[in-house]
Amino acid sequence: MTADPTTRLARESYISLATLRRNGKVVETPVWFAPANGKLYVFSEAKAGKMKRLKNDPTCRVAACDMRGKVHAEWIPGRAQRVEDDESIATAYDALHGKYGWQMRLTDFFSRLTGRYDARAIIEIELTPESG
Repeated sequence: MTADPTTRLARESYISLATLRRNGKVVETPVWFAPANGKLYVFSEAKAGKMKRLKNDPTCRVAACDMRGKVHAEWIPGRAQRVEDDESIATAYDALHGKYGWQMRLTDFFSRLTGRYDARAIIEIELTPESG
């Protein structure tokens, strides 16, 4: 049996997050992510294009990729949303810090230094693989 998709992705460093424009065109973005409570969490600049696309259509898909976005696994469908509650945000940052350690802390440091930390948003992705 294959493990659930969240478990399969957990060891990857990046996923490609594919979101849909209003015209139906797919936009793929490589992102850091961390699993927690059966979901995946991603951080992004709140005004980034992916945030606007997800607000218009929460449908997405993810696949393991390298840092440049070259996909090396199958796509998994999902639904994504921005989370606003403190508990989910804390869960996301705990998971991201646990996974990326000093790299995430360094990213946080420079984001705070440049004033971009407070302009972040957290995306929660629930994978919805087709059953078959």
